Amino acid sequence: MDLNSICTPSSSSSSSSSSSAKLLLLHGVAAAVAVAVGAHAYVYYHRRSAAKFRSRVVGIIPARFASSRFEGKPLVMILGKPMIQRTWERAKLATTLDHVVVATDDEKIADCCRGFGADVIMTSESCRNGAERCSEALEKLEKEYDIVVNIQGDEPLIEPEVIDGIVKALQTTPDAVFSTAVTSLKPEDAFDPNRVKCVVDSHGYAVYFSRGVIPFNKSGKFNSKFPYNLHLGIQSYDTKFLKIYPKLTPTPLQLEEDLEQLKVLENGYKMKVPSCSLYKTNKLVYEEELRLYMLIMMLMVSTHRKMWQRSKALCVKRTWRSFMVDSVVSLFHGNLLGYRCQ
Repeated sequence: MDLNSICTPSSSSSSSSSSSAKLLLLHGVAAAVAVAVGAHAYVYYHRRSAAKFRSRVVGIIPARFASSRFEGKPLVMILGKPMIQRTWERAKLATTLDHVVVATDDEKIADCCRGFGADVIMTSESCRNGAERCSEALEKLEKEYDIVVNIQGDEPLIEPEVIDGIVKALQTTPDAVFSTAVTSLKPEDAFDPNRVKCVVDSHGYAVYFSRGVIPFNKSGKFNSKFPYNLHLGIQSYDTKFLKIYPKLTPTPLQLEEDLEQLKVLENGYKMKVPSCSLYKTNKLVYEEELRLYMLIMMLMVSTHRKMWQRSKALCVKRTWRSFMVDSVVSLFHGNLLGYRCQ
């Protein structure tokens, strides 16, 4: 047998090997393309699913006329507009809200809100708090929503970014049914029981809320180096949770602190708490707030100038500070300059 014929491959075998290599290469390319297409399809599907998760959002502004501390507060005029209107206008700027409505049990507030174009849902007088009013209003809305944002009616300077922040927090956290917001606590507010404090865990979930300083150190003093959190009075709920929320029985910590959000935590539900910087996003907020303070000062001076002169004439020893206090009281508890919306 010829040795060369054995060692030299035939043309047919060489052609077969080349075809096999090409076939393997084509299979490899096809497999790579399939994997890439599958990966993109997976990402696309989950992005669409995430976008659709809790995507329908309504903002509800609960407002009532009767109040033991300040009757008719939603209708107080601020620079020519009632407070409830300014709150509604700020809420309308939030990009995450599909709709904004006012929920009230008072016809005066309802007529005022309809006058500036707001949709109004009438609720019963038996609602004990804003959350219950939102829950009742939700049942009366024609459309279905996934998230309800409870926006207090006395927040004329509420920042739309804060609203968007708590909505997005709830949209991106499937295991949470409730979201609210915190910001940095100022030292002067540390021991004010009306300033609610919040402790948040490393994953951004609420641990506890209190009217006292939390955490509280052994010295009993405010630690200026510690990042204390101040709770902001705005919250959003998953609608399924909001429907059962009023049915939850009051809990010991909730009753002791007089804080509704503690009922959520005590019942084992998770609450997402994003941190917001209140004074960095909108320059118009500074200007509007400054104008508001200037207006109040002008009203205080003009209203009590005659009282000051009369007191001097009567040799009554009163300071300007006492007149400032009297002015604020009369401004917010009297019918000064016809402040209620007609």
